[in-house]
Amino acid sequence: MPDQRKATRYGLATVAMWSTVATAFKLSLAHLTPLQLLLYASLASCLVLGLVLAATGRLGALFALSRPQWRRSMLLGALNPFLYYTILFAAYDLLPAQEAQPLNYTWAITLSLLAVPLLGQKLRRRDLLALVVSYAGVVVIASHGDVLGLRFASPFGGALALVSTLVWALYWILGAKDDRDPVVGLLANFLCSLPLTLLAVLCFSDPWPGSWAGLAGAAYVGVFEMGLAFVTWLTALRCAVNAARVANLIFLSPFLSLVLIHFLVGEAILPSTVVGLVLILAGLGAQRAGR
Repeated sequence: MPDQRKATRYGLATVAMWSTVATAFKLSLAHLTPLQLLLYASLASCLVLGLVLAATGRLGALFALSRPQWRRSMLLGALNPFLYYTILFAAYDLLPAQEAQPLNYTWAITLSLLAVPLLGQKLRRRDLLALVVSYAGVVVIASHGDVLGLRFASPFGGALALVSTLVWALYWILGAKDDRDPVVGLLANFLCSLPLTLLAVLCFSDPWPGSWAGLAGAAYVGVFEMGLAFVTWLTALRCAVNAARVANLIFLSPFLSLVLIHFLVGEAILPSTVVGLVLILAGLGAQRAGR
């Protein structure tokens, strides 16, 4: 039954989890390579998603998936989590968390751009305005406020963060017509991605983590960022009487995240980060207001 208060509680729980992940990424990457973090976080995510399905009596649906559905999982799993998080973690490894996190929020703008060639949609004036404003914020953050000089702190790291939004948007476009239970589909995607992740770790990294702190960080990322946050957000949207009110809660997350980054990671938050983040969120807000 629709219950807006319940939806808000689940939405706020999701925002709380999302607010911690940039800090968790950065702290974990102090002990693990990006591929190691992906491997152990994926294992933790598979475990928690399996437990959620078992607790709700839906685990059997995983084994009832058809061959075409498993093939879809192989494609989607190659995009997310494998390619998306490989690129995103590499970006976090190169950039301060306060830069990588806001850049990742531009995925909704990337989605609207990809929808033009892939779905035949047209860009509205509001979408173009959102694009200009949000990517102006990207330039402010990446250049540390030196917009005219265009001297970027880490051009490659910034490029990786933006490419991750491309992969994420493509994942959602390809999965838009997925008729599976969302949690079942996500677990199947993660299971199909594990061989790719393990192969990448064996080829380009060390499969054994350097410390227990790194493993703990990977477990946190897998349980909350890759697992429970998806479940609670989905529950919030299903319970909502007004889905837009729940969706607007995501605008709290990046600011809460900056507070945690400052106090737990120890980064001094630059004024350019705050200005750039406001511009990105203003663009997203303008785009959302027209829907």
